Amino acid sequence: MQTNFTLTQLANADYRDSEAILRKCVHCGFCTATCPTYVLLGDELDSPRGRIYQIKDMLEKGGPPTEHQVKHVDRCLSCLSCMTTCPSGVNYMHLVDHARAHIEATHARPPADRAIRDLLARVLPNPRLFRLALIAAWFGKPFAGLLPGRLGALLALAPKSVPGPSHSDRAGSHPAVGPRRKRAALLVGCAQQVLAPQINEATIRLLNRQGVEVVVAKGADCCGALTHHMGKTGLSDAAAKKTIDAWIAEMDGEGLDAIIVNTSGCGTTVKDYAYQFREDAEYAPKALRVAAIARDVTEFLAEIGLSAPVIETGQAIAYHSACSMQHGQRIKDPPRHLLRGAGFEVKEIPEAHLCCGSAGTYNMLQPEIAVQLRDRKVRNIESTKAAAIAAGNLGCITQIATGTGLPIVHTVELLDWATGGPKPDALRDSPAFAGPAQAPGAAPRAAE
Repeated sequence: MQTNFTLTQLANADYRDSEAILRKCVHCGFCTATCPTYVLLGDELDSPRGRIYQIKDMLEKGGPPTEHQVKHVDRCLSCLSCMTTCPSGVNYMHLVDHARAHIEATHARPPADRAIRDLLARVLPNPRLFRLALIAAWFGKPFAGLLPGRLGALLALAPKSVPGPSHSDRAGSHPAVGPRRKRAALLVGCAQQVLAPQINEATIRLLNRQGVEVVVAKGADCCGALTHHMGKTGLSDAAAKKTIDAWIAEMDGEGLDAIIVNTSGCGTTVKDYAYQFREDAEYAPKALRVAAIARDVTEFLAEIGLSAPVIETGQAIAYHSACSMQHGQRIKDPPRHLLRGAGFEVKEIPEAHLCCGSAGTYNMLQPEIAVQLRDRKVRNIESTKAAAIAAGNLGCITQIATGTGLPIVHTVELLDWATGGPKPDALRDSPAFAGPAQAPGAAPRAAE
């Protein structure tokens, strides 16, 4: 693709990289076949190829984008399915991230739109504020169906109850069971520790039983992914730097063999820190060190090996591969192999490459499209006749759960249960998972 950036623009690293990305695009259109919004809406402007043309025009002109351009970029899920499909190696992720940052810096959004985006950017990454917001939302949840658009979507996604804080999310060390094989830091996350603390608890128990000491580094709370994908680079960089510093302190102290991330959306961002801070003289080397040892929890377990199951499983599990897992991190086989190794029958989901509509804050900012994608995903999942659903990303778990009666759990919850941990709460009332809650002599429910 021919580009027309000025020399002044090309003096900026973001523009230089975007020009290189744009020049790789050969307009083949392969990406349209796997783009969820194009498949759903059939509009070329809501395809990666269409958005690339709009982003090119927006960046070359340099000023505020048009409302039309903003609408179609906002509709992008950043699912990155197009990157898996693209034969030319177009890094759409970095291009659309630049576009979002440009929009945030130059476009005057309507007050209501700006207000809800600012609210999400301030509340979701802050566990204390998020917990208070969910408690407040509980009172409004019965009226979700009466409220229009985004307000109704926000209340509909709020859980029926809010778990209490878990000690597993506090800074500290969780020792390995038996001889220590590895030492790893766990990103406990921001939204996850509020919505589903059992995921971190299961992760710690599971890793401890594999001989891994798990440390929760003081200050490593939010990776910055949510705000990064909203174009709010100042907020995302600040959060990421705080977390990087916390991990570097552990690396330079007792040392780390890995940084474990059990939310794949966060993992994609952490693994891209080296690019995010490439122009920052102070943080570039730190970010490179962190990104080099970042691992999805299933990726890490596949590397070190998983202990044999101690209970009889065999149930059929529909494995939902989050977009950030299969497209962002290109991790496809490890979760499936681990589940099969733990005794589960893994069912493949039709149209597995298509997004469920969660995509960070997308289901709150683009609820109409998100619901259509969720319903399509649920139909495909339920067609497998599986007894339950497993996924490796909290956003997907939350999104899919609002559209199906099937129990849905994180992959590590199943692996933890199969190898000696407690049965996940979501499975306790399911006839397909009747039987002992955990194996005799298994680890206690809370991570020690």
